[in-house]
Amino acid sequence: MTTTNKNVLLHACCAVCSGYPIELLREMGYNPVIYFFNPNIFPSEEYERRLNELIRYTKKKNVELIIDKKDSEDWYNCVIGLENEPEGGKRCARCFEYRLLFSALKALQLEYQYFTTTLTISPHKNSKLIFDIAQEIAAKYELTFLDIDFKKKDGFLKTMKIAKEENFYRQNYCGCEFSINRN
Repeated sequence: MTTTNKNVLLHACCAVCSGYPIELLREMGYNPVIYFFNPNIFPSEEYERRLNELIRYTKKKNVELIIDKKDSEDWYNCVIGLENEPEGGKRCARCFEYRLLFSALKALQLEYQYFTTTLTISPHKNSKLIFDIAQEIAAKYELTFLDIDFKKKDGFLKTMKIAKEENFYRQNYCGCEFSINRN
């Protein structure tokens, strides 16, 4: 079922992961508003590079971009003790929870009923885990999490095609310092 002109807060980690989700949400009748909240991204040069690519792309696609710069110290406190967890393990689950919580709170502040995330575009991310975490948060705040597995129906291939056409910078790790060289 499609909707018409409904704002959805789309948590995004980078331009690469945003390409296809923006298109799909628009096709579904939503108005995606990108939310860049990623205090996990390390080092600061990587953070700035990803953000600048997203700024460039959202301007081109005429998509509103909200940048929420939070102090990374709070994120580090959130994952303390999980530094040596493998990729996809408990640290990642905690990181998803942290960023999805802030996404829900931003949606609430903006009075948006809907929120979702580009995290599910990656074949390296457990979409079911992301959905479970997000649905729990959504229920707590009486919001609707759109549990769209963006990698399905060739979504990952479509976003990679967009990335190539746009000549996006493509990172080779998830984002945090603990994920560098672990993929």
